[in-house]
Amino acid sequence: MKIPVIRKLAQEHSLEVLQLQEQKILAGERLDIEVPGNDEGEQLTHILGAIWVIEQTQKGIALQEALRAYAEKVRNSIE
Repeated sequence: MKIPVIRKLAQEHSLEVLQLQEQKILAGERLDIEVPGNDEGEQLTHILGAIWVIEQTQKGIALQEALRAYAEKVRNSIE
């Protein structure tokens, strides 16, 4: 998981576009946008992270705060 990649995806693409990419990657289809990652798992992680961040910003949370909250959420799930 790379926060700069998630930030870039959240800034450059709409929620709908990212949700479509999520469906495509799960179906084994080719993505319409460039999503950095070493494999499909990492690409999916970046897409899901960007979706979560966008949903938070739609609730009025600042982008940087949403990114920090996502990183913390992931860290807590690992511990």
